[in-house]
Amino acid sequence: MPQKKNPDAAELVRGHAGRVIGCTTALMITMKGLPLAYSKDMQDDKPPVFEAASLMGLSVAAMTGMVADSSFDTDRMRQAAELGFATATDLADWLVREADIPFRDAHHITGAVVKRAESDGVALDQLSLEVLQEIDERIDDRVFKALSVEASVASRNSYGGTSPDQVRKQVTAAKARLAEGE
Repeated sequence: MPQKKNPDAAELVRGHAGRVIGCTTALMITMKGLPLAYSKDMQDDKPPVFEAASLMGLSVAAMTGMVADSSFDTDRMRQAAELGFATATDLADWLVREADIPFRDAHHITGAVVKRAESDGVALDQLSLEVLQEIDERIDDRVFKALSVEASVASRNSYGGTSPDQVRKQVTAAKARLAEGE
């Protein structure tokens, strides 16, 4: 139906992934027991290679088209991230790291904070310091540096992480690999 917005390309590519893995498995099993020279069973090595190559070509074309036609409602994405309490782990980590609270206790405190934010219909970083301190007095205003979505993303600064610096590094590296292949 025209009103539906199904991710058809992504669903097809997900299906292709299973078939490509199957082709890879078939090829490896065919080739695993071969002696040092050509054997008749090598005639069965071509079909899985051709099928996998064909599926990969279709998958790349489908994903290229899907990405080119994609648009993103970043305001809605932010709202979903905030109200989904995606920074709850950051809160627990902050409690352990900054307030010197054992993780088992930090886990319970975080659960209480999430429950309060959920009942108030707000994101974690929108709770007041007073509300947070009602739950645990060891929480101080430094916690707000850990509770925003931006802070959460930026804190993942290890190789391949989600921080803007790491993403830029990966984009630069990918562009260099693509340029080498041209």
